[in-house]
Amino acid sequence: MIMKKKIIPIFIPHQGCPNDCVFCNQKRITGKGGSIDFEEIKSDIEDSLKTIKPDTLIEIAFFGGSFTAINTELQRKCLEIANYYKGIDARIRDIRISTRPDAISKEKLDFLKMYNVTIIELGVQSLDEQVLISSERGHDCLCVYSSSSQIQQYGFTLGLQMMVGLPNDSQEKAIYTAREFVKIKPDYVRIYPVLVIKDTKLEEQMLQGVYSPISVEDSIEIVKKIYLLFVQNKIKVIRIGLQATQEINENESVIAGPFHPAFGELVFSRLYRDYLEAFLIEHKIQESIIVQVNKSLVSQLVGNKKENISYIYNKLNIRVRVKENNKLNIYELIFGNSKLSINDIYSRLFLIYF
Repeated sequence: MIMKKKIIPIFIPHQGCPNDCVFCNQKRITGKGGSIDFEEIKSDIEDSLKTIKPDTLIEIAFFGGSFTAINTELQRKCLEIANYYKGIDARIRDIRISTRPDAISKEKLDFLKMYNVTIIELGVQSLDEQVLISSERGHDCLCVYSSSSQIQQYGFTLGLQMMVGLPNDSQEKAIYTAREFVKIKPDYVRIYPVLVIKDTKLEEQMLQGVYSPISVEDSIEIVKKIYLLFVQNKIKVIRIGLQATQEINENESVIAGPFHPAFGELVFSRLYRDYLEAFLIEHKIQESIIVQVNKSLVSQLVGNKKENISYIYNKLNIRVRVKENNKLNIYELIFGNSKLSINDIYSRLFLIYF
């Protein structure tokens, strides 16, 4: 039996980064500013441990800023706290940190290994040099390949983050970045459409007319392809879209961009819509079709505000009825009389997209 895993997120202030990228306001994103409060870290961990079930594996994850770029003694204190709780609670199996590609070195990796860090996540964002320069990332592409390789050589689990819609970005550049990620072979990835956060350089550029935020529709069209590229290459996608928090809410911290509290659901729904359209055309279906799915997939098939149903009817004049069938698992679907797996669907879409 596979045990469930729970993450205890610890958000540290924006101290480590040597510069502010155009899209970044870590205080707005994490809700943290100022110095690291070690007592708060302890209480956050203790409060979380009380609520997590006994049969659950636990990971302590340090988010925000760039962990390996902050003062070494501050890193040590954070990791000593994590290791203390790891030592007294057998459920805690992993310690994760997130950082910049240019904040990785042999010395830093030796240090992290000594303090039982198991997962390192790099905020790469893009592997197009012009996009990195325009985003004021402060490092080049070569740095990403080098740091990723070092992390893997040390035996850490490697996670990579990429963003869609940065200055001078395009669908072609985003797909190129995803293809390069595939070559690096990370253990997992995150995909974030760019949001314009209040009090960032990106906000200034937008107000000056220098930068145009990517739309929800365009971001869905790009991210669906990137997601499929990763999945077909057996790379786990652990998140699509920035998680809504008290600090990150549209019209408060987020002033523009494709913000949606369930952006990932929009992407999955578009994948199903694209396959359904192709299936109906290829099989020359007329008038109507019944699609059977597990109840947990109904909303994705139907689409937000039934937009998938409306889209198919308006374009093909075919009525689609989505029916619950809980004899099917979440990886099985029946289109008319054809039983399909999610792998069948993704394989066909891969040929359509690429």
